[in-house]
Amino acid sequence: MAIRICKANTPGSRTAVLPKFTEITKQTPEKSLIGRMHRRKGRNTSGRITIRHKGGGHKRAYRIIDFKRNKYNVLGKVFSIEYDPNRNARLALIHYEDGEKRYIICPDTLTVGAIVQSGENVSAEVGNSLPIANIPLGSFIHNIELAPKKGGQIVRAAGAAARILAKEGDYATLRLPSKEIRLVRNTCFATVGIVSNRDASNLVLGKAGRKRWLGIRPTVRGSVMNPCDHPHGGGEGRAPIGRTRPYTPWGKAALGVKTRKKNKYSDIFIIRSRK
Repeated sequence: MAIRICKANTPGSRTAVLPKFTEITKQTPEKSLIGRMHRRKGRNTSGRITIRHKGGGHKRAYRIIDFKRNKYNVLGKVFSIEYDPNRNARLALIHYEDGEKRYIICPDTLTVGAIVQSGENVSAEVGNSLPIANIPLGSFIHNIELAPKKGGQIVRAAGAAARILAKEGDYATLRLPSKEIRLVRNTCFATVGIVSNRDASNLVLGKAGRKRWLGIRPTVRGSVMNPCDHPHGGGEGRAPIGRTRPYTPWGKAALGVKTRKKNKYSDIFIIRSRK
């Protein structure tokens, strides 16, 4: 993905770094692959805000994505590369030989006209989905299953990729984007390649309004609140926290506290935890 650094014509464009969208080849989504999506805007069934800083934003349509890649041994041709408002990665619209159309997470370097397929005995080329057991060591993969036939659950964000470090017995050792090293079953499917839109982490929104378009509402610092509203509140002027460490609005320790559940079922698969 190419990015453009805006000129300082306005205060909002002074620091903005935005995408060029040069890789997008089709502007409107495939109608047969559109689903309804109700956005809760941070509210529960009573209409009360239970998740702060969410709400508003532009209306979105949900694209139905094939995370399972279960159309085995059927050739598919990349018809277009499209934008998805619900994720920072790009989508590839695949037209299969039997006439079916599906969206997949678009890998980097995949272009219109390329041929992709999935199955146990397909070649380990970019865009193809196959069991980890059949992918060479050192390969970059994404859209990885954690349980066979369940569909890809991890490594789906823009620019993300896991690397196959070793294979032994029924398991393969993967290094995830978080630097965590864990075991995954060899029979789980994964897609070869790195997820598209690798420059997504370099974008700078530039102004508060663009944040609102994305459905993100303002965040108020706890230090400017009253003591009844936040543990950091109160005091005269710019007072320090006044406690031994930062806390959440509900009095729980924050910043640096491990929140992972002890004795979680997946602990036995993690060789080295993320830093």
